[in-house]
Amino acid sequence: MSPQELLGITSRVTSTGRLTTRVLFSGADDGVPILFLHGNLSSATWWETTMLRLPTGFRGIAPDQRGFGEADAAVKIDATNGLGDLAADALVLLDELSIDRAHLVGNSMGGGVVWRLMADAPERILSVTQVSPGSPYGFGGTKNAAGELCWEDCAGSGGGLINPQLVERLQAGDDGTDSPFSPRNALRTLIVVPGSIPENEDSLVAAMLSTHLGEQDYPGDMTPSTNWPFVAPGTMGANNALSPKYTADLVDRLIGADPKPPVAWIRGESDKVVADNAVGDPGTLGAFGLIPEWPGTDVYPSQPMLGQTRAVLDRYAEAGGTYKETIIEGTAHVPFIEDPTEFDAVFHAHIENTGGNPI
Repeated sequence: MSPQELLGITSRVTSTGRLTTRVLFSGADDGVPILFLHGNLSSATWWETTMLRLPTGFRGIAPDQRGFGEADAAVKIDATNGLGDLAADALVLLDELSIDRAHLVGNSMGGGVVWRLMADAPERILSVTQVSPGSPYGFGGTKNAAGELCWEDCAGSGGGLINPQLVERLQAGDDGTDSPFSPRNALRTLIVVPGSIPENEDSLVAAMLSTHLGEQDYPGDMTPSTNWPFVAPGTMGANNALSPKYTADLVDRLIGADPKPPVAWIRGESDKVVADNAVGDPGTLGAFGLIPEWPGTDVYPSQPMLGQTRAVLDRYAEAGGTYKETIIEGTAHVPFIEDPTEFDAVFHAHIENTGGNPI
């Protein structure tokens, strides 16, 4: 069950034919639409405070994506299509709301959905704001800025990498701090700058606990591999959908898309989740001896997530698009929660300067 929405946020159960889910709204119904897509292990709740701060004339829209929150638990993510299910859900939701074009905002996994939407339906996008997005090449299993695979079977990516102790705490509904693997401690140590506690932390943790669990959801299934770290992606759930095994020609399609919406890339200076040495990356863990039999930097280095994103956006700009990278000091994976003033200064300027006819 999701937490109670904040004053000024309205909630509506929406059925599109693809998915029945909770959708949050802010602002006037005739405002310029902004579609917010949340990250992994969260829900639309994480966007509420950002939606309440939108400038006059904008309408915030944030769905619980498939596999999370109050989305229909019977509807699963087919990971073999990458994040295509979530991208298609977003487009059909816009159709249901009679919205032709919208600003898109994605965080983490939600950023991965935005990369897919930029490739699949650029004509539906007014602007893009990527907040600590995952690499366009996916999470795990690649090296160098060109996204070269470490192994052909993409071992080191997918659902098999999720810490089982975190899954146990999620299954137990643990909203406390006694276990170092509880969702609240994960939020405090990995997602925000350690030592800071978000004002709406209870709601954020409740949203984490609303993640759908199981081999078809979170963490998803896995495939044994003879390649280090001896697990390869399965076929179901968001974690497997993030594997480079299923990104195929996404980067080339994104760069070749026409039109090319302007991109604001905003990230926290101290992000540990999406980084060139991310704490959850097998290459990072192997180098610290936390996963045995690491084959070394030449074979399996840490994925250069930031370098990959920058290289893709540089190619996007060379092909006629535009982007600007902004780093917010003193923040980690969710700068829109950690430093709303600095985040809004960049975000609001971006959406106000990229208008067009939204409806």
